[in-house]
Amino acid sequence: MRVAPIVLGLCMLVLLAVPIGARLKAGRERAAIADGTPTLVVITPHIEQIRFEFGRAFEAWHMRTQGTAARIDWRSPGGTSDIRKQLESQASAAVSAGAFSLREARKLKAPARGETAPLIEAVIDPKRADLPDVFMGGGSFEHNAVRSGLVMRVSVNGTPTDVRVRLTAPPVGDTPNSEGFSQAFLDTTFGENKVGIERLYDPDQFWLGTALSGFGIVFNRDQLQELGLPEPTSFAELGNPKLAGRLALSDPRQSGSVATLYDSILNNQGWIRGWRVLQEMSANARYFTASSTQPPMDVSQGEAAAGVAIDFYGRGQAQAVVLVGQDPSTGRVGYVDPPGATYIDADPVSIVNGARSPELARRFVEFCLSDEAQALWQFAPREQVKGGVIAGASGGANPTVRVKDHAGNAQEVVLGPLEYRLRRMPVKRSFYAAYLPHFADKTDPFAIAMDTKVRGWRDLLGPLMGAFAIDNRHQQRAAWDALVEARAMASAGKFGTTALDEMEALFYALPETEVEVLDQSGKPTGQTERLAMTEANYKRLSDATGRWRDPVKGARAKVAYTLAFREHYRRVVKLREAGER
Repeated sequence: MRVAPIVLGLCMLVLLAVPIGARLKAGRERAAIADGTPTLVVITPHIEQIRFEFGRAFEAWHMRTQGTAARIDWRSPGGTSDIRKQLESQASAAVSAGAFSLREARKLKAPARGETAPLIEAVIDPKRADLPDVFMGGGSFEHNAVRSGLVMRVSVNGTPTDVRVRLTAPPVGDTPNSEGFSQAFLDTTFGENKVGIERLYDPDQFWLGTALSGFGIVFNRDQLQELGLPEPTSFAELGNPKLAGRLALSDPRQSGSVATLYDSILNNQGWIRGWRVLQEMSANARYFTASSTQPPMDVSQGEAAAGVAIDFYGRGQAQAVVLVGQDPSTGRVGYVDPPGATYIDADPVSIVNGARSPELARRFVEFCLSDEAQALWQFAPREQVKGGVIAGASGGANPTVRVKDHAGNAQEVVLGPLEYRLRRMPVKRSFYAAYLPHFADKTDPFAIAMDTKVRGWRDLLGPLMGAFAIDNRHQQRAAWDALVEARAMASAGKFGTTALDEMEALFYALPETEVEVLDQSGKPTGQTERLAMTEANYKRLSDATGRWRDPVKGARAKVAYTLAFREHYRRVVKLREAGER
């Protein structure tokens, strides 16, 4: 099939994909040539310790259950957002080169936003393309995004036709030409498909959770004591002015996991209070890093007093600085899941559309859901002594399970990682009932998960936080300092309350957006109006700006927001200068 040219941007994606695909192919060929062992290429944002433990354990599991060797070729090009862009580039290149076939549109159990009109789908031909086999790690948001994939225009029998290019696919099924695991397997493995407000797996099986991620606060006890602050128990406490310049935050435009954390604050607190909490946190920021791993490290080193963190990064950093014999609860670094506000998200695994080894990929997913793999997330490391296993840090020998190998022979397998304590939460609900005493963290995410509904405001996070904080960081800080000073002076009767009220209103005010006026049929009239940024107007604003992604309307709105906040902050500082009695 010949692909019709569409846009210059697509060409750029193809050009980007060529060197990436070449490196991927060369690496796979080197691995295959080495000794002929079947190799699964897994692209992931996971850290080296996770890759080591899962790679070693999968090889052992595959040898025992299949009677043959297998190994993993890990690829870590960057964060989850980077991986999504790479998959988009590679899939675009494959379709542009004609390396695909067509299948009828799917009738999904859980269609994503924007998939109201099903499209014919492109199935990438693994013999004529070279993509990873598995995408492992990151949150459900990114895995849902790669599930929806791209819409491309191709020539079908000479007619230009839009097709959907999903970047992932369900596992091969239990029977020929079928897809996915049986519902009985899913029910046994996961139980109810729910943790708080989120799913444990995609009902259409484009992704399945392997672990759970929480989002909370990492803090330095020494720094907080120096500031005279208690250990935080809520995100709102991160807006305390005493933390000005001492808070480590990440940029939601670059870190999908941290965007999920900020979104959970909005979902939990609501429109007015939620944005206010984020504004006050941002005003205290020392920086906005592109990486979600940076705040825990800087808090640990005393570069910041507190920061936001994914649970396993926060707990892992707290563990890393515990002295010998010291109780982690009194160590220099602590981590907390704010009670009643802890958002829990699945950390999935997805099989890539165009995987060279779909059967091996399915086995890897099956392994990730086994008790052996689930124990890697939380159990203490095993210590090898003369071929045996002695007690780990959990205070007793790690549990064992009796399993059968490929020949039907019974074997006893010791659960747990070999060297590293990973500090992740398993996804299997039954695992907590059976093994919680052996966990490093005695936390049940199913009990603490926030059940507040998703309000659907995530698209505005990057544009608005970029405008009121990241791209106006110095101006916001100056206005925040002025506002804090004015509050203290007003309490002492040295600053006018009218001026203070005006400063408060300006600091927290959200900007208006210029949008086209539509007639009753929904068509533009050629006129514009300015809409307040309110919860009631959100959908209208989102539609008018293409979810703030339209290259013209979305970009224009972002620039306008940045300028509006800059003017607000300038006026706040001026009012402070003029308002002293």
